[in-house]
Amino acid sequence: MVKPGKISTPASVGGLVRYFQDEYSSKLMLRPEYVIAICIIVAALAVILNMYGRGWVGF
Repeated sequence: MVKPGKISTPASVGGLVRYFQDEYSSKLMLRPEYVIAICIIVAALAVILNMYGRGWVGF
């Protein structure tokens, strides 16, 4: 029970609590700069292929 004078708030996780007892480390670690650069390269490649790729592929 809640003691008089204390404010109790509901749990915000709804029973989905995750305890991190072991730290997970991935074998593949990328720096954020590399991820952004890969996204920019993929976006530029998509734009180039959309503009000029139809002639290369033959559609």
